[in-house]
Amino acid sequence: MRSPKFSRRTSRVKASAIREILKVTERPEILSFAGGLPAPEAFPVAELARAHAEVFAREGAAALQYSTTEGFGPLRAWIAERMRRRGLYASPEQVLITSGSQQGIDLVARVLVDPGDVVVVESPSYLAALQVFEAHEASFVTVGSDEHGMRVDQLERALKRVRPKLVYLVPTFQNPKGTTLALERREQLARLAAEHGVAVLEDDPYGELRYSGAELPAVASLDRRAPMIYLSTFSKTLAPGLRIGWVVAAEETIRALTVAKQACDLHTGTLVQRAAARLLESFDYDAHVARVRALYAERRDAMLDALGREFPSGTTWTRPEGGLFVWVGLPDGADASRLLPEALREQVAFVPGAPFFARAPERNFLRLNFSNRPPDSIAEGMKRLASVAARAAQATAPSRGPPGRGAAAQTA
Repeated sequence: MRSPKFSRRTSRVKASAIREILKVTERPEILSFAGGLPAPEAFPVAELARAHAEVFAREGAAALQYSTTEGFGPLRAWIAERMRRRGLYASPEQVLITSGSQQGIDLVARVLVDPGDVVVVESPSYLAALQVFEAHEASFVTVGSDEHGMRVDQLERALKRVRPKLVYLVPTFQNPKGTTLALERREQLARLAAEHGVAVLEDDPYGELRYSGAELPAVASLDRRAPMIYLSTFSKTLAPGLRIGWVVAAEETIRALTVAKQACDLHTGTLVQRAAARLLESFDYDAHVARVRALYAERRDAMLDALGREFPSGTTWTRPEGGLFVWVGLPDGADASRLLPEALREQVAFVPGAPFFARAPERNFLRLNFSNRPPDSIAEGMKRLASVAARAAQATAPSRGPPGRGAAAQTA
C-alpha cells in the first residue's frame, strides 16, 4: 500500500534513539541498561488484579463505559490530597488525568506552543519531551546544567534575551543525568517564572523515588504567582502499563488541556482509572513506595560501586540521590554511539547521550538505567561495558593510567 504525503510536522520528528536501541536489546542474552524500565518484580500484580476484579464485580458496566475527559473523580481527589501532602496545594478540579505523563507534555505543547515559539530546555534534557516540542515546531534555547541541576543563572539571562513561551525541566532526579535541582535554584526559578510571566512545565515522574538526601519541595509549590504546570505519573511507582499520569495546574489551564485531550483520546481508560482508585482505597501506597525505594537504592549503589571498580581512569559519572539513571562521561575523544555496536557484541547495552541534547550534542556521554537489573547483573554488565570503554580509551589515549576508583559528578 502506498503511503500518503506526510506533513511538515511529521518530517521534523526523529525516531527515538531509545526505542530503536530497545528493538536490538530485547534479545534475552543482552544485559540492557538502556530503557528507563522499572523492576517488574516491584509491580503490585496481585493487588492490581484484585482491584480490577472488584471493579468488574461492583461497577463493571460503568467501568466499561465512556467517561469524563478530566478523569475519574475519586482518583483525582486522591491525587490532589497526595500533592497537598507534598506541599503542592491543589483541588481535584486542578487535576487532569492523562494517558501517562508523556501525554501531559504533548497536551501542554498543544495548548501553549505555536510554530516558532521558544521553549527553554536543559542541556541535556529528556529525549521524548524534545521530540514533542519538535513536533509542535518549537524553537529551542538551551541552558546548561551541573551537579545541582539547571543553571538558573543562565536561564535568567535567556529570559532577558528572548521571550520564551515555556520552560521545561525535570528538576528531581533528572532524565538523563539523575541530578536534582538545588533548593536555592528552585526558589530562584519560581521567582523568575512569576516575574517574567513565563510558563514552567515541571516534569516529576521520579519524585517519589528518593534513596538518600533531603526531600525538596516541588518548584510549583514555591510561588503561587508563577504560571506553573506540574506533571507526574504512577508509571514509576505502580506500573507503566497502567498509563496513568496527571497534570496539576490552575483551573483555567486544566480547562484548556481538557479540550485538547478531548481531541486526542476523549479520556484515559475508564477501567484502569477505577481500578487504580479502588486499589488506593485499601493499599498501603507509602509502604509500597518504601519497598521500591529500598530495592532501587540497592541497585543504584551496586552500579556506582561497579563504575568505581571497573571503569578506566578519566571516566566520570553522576551520583543520583534517586530516580532511575546514572550519566556517564567517557574520557575525551570517545564517542558513545560508536561504542554501542561493540558493547552489543559484548552483550551489554546503554543509550548514547547525544540525542538528549537539543543543540550541539556532546558525544562522549551515555545513560545507564539501574532499576531493571539485580545487583549481580549490574556488576557483570558494568564489567563488560568497562572493557569496551577501556579499549576505546586506549585507542584515543594509550598513556592513560590504570582503572579509576571513583569520580565526581559530571557537569554538562
